[in-house]
Amino acid sequence: MNSLEVALHQIQTVRRYSASLIESIDHADWYRMTDEGVSHIAWQVGHIAMAQYRLVLVRLRGPEEEDEKLISSDFIRIFGKGSTPVPQPEVYPCPDDILSVYHHVHRRVMEELPRFPLSRLSEPPEEPHPLFNTKLDSLLWSAQHEMLHAGQIGLLRRLLGAEPRW
Repeated sequence: MNSLEVALHQIQTVRRYSASLIESIDHADWYRMTDEGVSHIAWQVGHIAMAQYRLVLVRLRGPEEEDEKLISSDFIRIFGKGSTPVPQPEVYPCPDDILSVYHHVHRRVMEELPRFPLSRLSEPPEEPHPLFNTKLDSLLWSAQHEMLHAGQIGLLRRLLGAEPRW
């Protein structure tokens, strides 16, 4: 496997895992915040979608005009870095709309990434990031970042009363 194939494999594997967790949670529970009051499922899923867009598509090729149809600037603002989850569902899109962006961004990543030239993976990302210096590292961080949030989703599931998945 070359480095692009490794990154693709990690992104796909983590997505299968996070999707399995997300699919196991009733939409009625998406905006519930536990007594700890830190986060909820809707924010986690929206944040994963936003981050995959920014870490893969934007940092590899830069933003494109048609991206607004894929993920709106409002969606990025609601779920982006520095946003704070609140327990008011009216602040957020409905679960089906969040899931639509989550799936569409991932599909676009899976369409574009296999065609990305290997020779460009060592280039700096189109937008800088404090944790990495190359486009390859941005791809690898995308998978790691999603796994970090999958762990948070798993914890929220348990706090909401769900049985462990494993």
